[in-house]
Formats: sequence, C-alpha cells, structure tokens
Amino acid sequence: MPVKIKASGETKYDILTLGECMIRLSPPGHQRIELTPVFEVWVGGGEYNVSYALSRFGLRAAWISRLVDNPLGWLIRNHARAAGIDLSEVIWVPYDGVGKKDRIGLNFTEVGMGVRASVTLYDRGHSATSHMEPGMVDWKRIFSQGVRWFHTGGIFTALSPGCAAVVKEAMQAAHASGTIVSYDLNFRSKLWTSEQAIATTKELIPYISVLIGNEEDFQKVLGFQVEGTDENLKSLPVEGYKAMVKKVVAAYPHIQVVGTTLREVVSGSINNWSAILYYDGQFYESTRYERLEIEDRVGGGDGFCSGMIYAFLNGMGPQEAVNMGAAHGALLQTTRGDTSMVTLDEVLHVMKGGSARIKR
Repeated sequence: MPVKIKASGETKYDILTLGECMIRLSPPGHQRIELTPVFEVWVGGGEYNVSYALSRFGLRAAWISRLVDNPLGWLIRNHARAAGIDLSEVIWVPYDGVGKKDRIGLNFTEVGMGVRASVTLYDRGHSATSHMEPGMVDWKRIFSQGVRWFHTGGIFTALSPGCAAVVKEAMQAAHASGTIVSYDLNFRSKLWTSEQAIATTKELIPYISVLIGNEEDFQKVLGFQVEGTDENLKSLPVEGYKAMVKKVVAAYPHIQVVGTTLREVVSGSINNWSAILYYDGQFYESTRYERLEIEDRVGGGDGFCSGMIYAFLNGMGPQEAVNMGAAHGALLQTTRGDTSMVTLDEVLHVMKGGSARIKR
C-alpha cells in the first residue's frame, strides 16, 4: 500500500519529532575520556537530529521535548534555532540550582578508529525529558493544525514509563489525524532490556506506518532474527534482511515502509555502508558505499531517517528514498558531532553518484 502524505498547503508542519536532546562531550580527535584535558561540546539526540537535518534542508520542522531553563537548556535552544527548528511546543521547567529535580542529560563519547570502537558513556539520569508524562502536551491541538509526518523512537520510549506513555499518546493522536507515523527502533541496552523493549513496542506497533532499524534493533525490540549475520557485523547478508522484513510485515500488515541500514564494520574508521527499503510489497537497495571512511559514526542512522523522510515528503519514489537516506547517512559520518552538517545539494550530488573531486 503506497504511503499517503498530506499536502503541504493544508498543514503547519512538514515534520514533527518527539525525543530527548543531550549535550555531548567528546575528546578532540580520537583521544580517551579519562586522559583528555579538553572536551568538544556537541548537541544531539535521535529524534532531534531528524528535525535538525530536515529544517536545514528547508522543511517546516518542529521538535517537542522538555528542557531545563538554564544555560545548558539554552545551548540546545540556540543550536536548534540556528537551524530554524520550531520550538514553540517545548516544555520549559525551572532550574532548582543543582539538578536534583530536573537536569539536561549528558553523554561522553569517544570517537574510535582502527581496531578501537567508538564508546558512549551516559550521564542522563533524572533528565527533564525523562520526566515527561501524558497530559503535558496537547497532542490533539497540535495535530489538528496539520502535521505531514511524525517521528519518534525507541531511545525516548526507553527513558521512563512516562515517556513510553507519552509516545503512545502522541502516536494515537497522530494516527487519528492521518499523519504518517515513523518509529526508529533504536535499541539501547543501557536504557532497558530486550524483554522490556518488546513488551512496550508491541503496544505502539498498531499506530506505526514506517519502521526503521538495524539488525540488532529488529532482534532486541521486535524479536525478529536476521539469519546468517556475523557476530562482529563484518558480513551482513541482504537476503537474510529481506527474509526478516517479510516476517515483520506478515506479522504487522499495516506497516507500509520498513527501512534498515546495513553497516559492515571493517574497523572503527572504515565501514561498508548501505540500506534497503521495503515499500508496497517490493524491496529497494541503495547504492553501496564500500570502505566508507568515517570521521564520526554517531548519527548515521538518523541521517538515513531524515534523508528517506525528505524524499517521501517531496514526492520521490522508494528507490530515490533509500538512495537519499543512504547518501545522507554516509555524508553525515564524515563530520564530527551527532547532527547533519551537510547541505541538500551535497546529498543530491552523492546520491546521483557524484565524486569527492575538489570543487574550485
């Protein structure tokens, strides 16, 4: 069944996302957390990254979350405003002076290379976003204004029972209004167990039209196995993925699109990168980026999400959607930080097979 998206003229937003945004602290280059005298400061979060990229690409993007009204919250606000994201529905809460009640979540990320993998250390407990509860956001009012696409994911859902309930509340309102609902499974073992993820996600599946994830996500969040995968992810069988996706849509026939990135880890700094897309009963494979040189892999999946969503919102077909998602994800990994620093023209250039030849 083809995806039916509302026309731009009858809506307020092209894309609305729900999720947490954190401040990331990283040692310069490929240094270690415990030895660095300096940290780089970045802003990012799974769902936030999607709104950020799509706003930079010229779409009417909004993001909903809960932030503390202090300089760390303002850092996130300023970063979002620089890209043109609408923050009018963000919930702001007062700062108590020490962060006992609400705080901005942090994460410390080492960027790996060679045989050393990238590592993320969370410091996100008791964050303002994790304290969201149903009723804090008037979802019916927001979706009555017209939203073409709503996106959220498993990271936000895993933060707390309240966040999981908010996701369901938002999805129900979006689904009732005819908005496309996409969900990035995004399993994080540090946030919850596979059993918790499966039980919670089963209640959300009825409202989801577009499902996104990698091999671990489908296994840990939905309970579907990809046969033939290498334990170290150095070899990913495309046919195994397709067989798994067929099982997903057979179990949940209302799901219209399934997108998955394929990352073969050659080393911490070189990956093979591609994606596949299931749409209206057929599979589409992206351009394959062999031995992609990576500056920072964090956010690659969000790059795929936002590229794919942009394509669908702009009337492109499924082959263009999977190619655009893979191209944007590949480009995003060539820069530091979680959010996209590339332009729409650069994505289209790579998507069409353009080279990295110097431009003068």
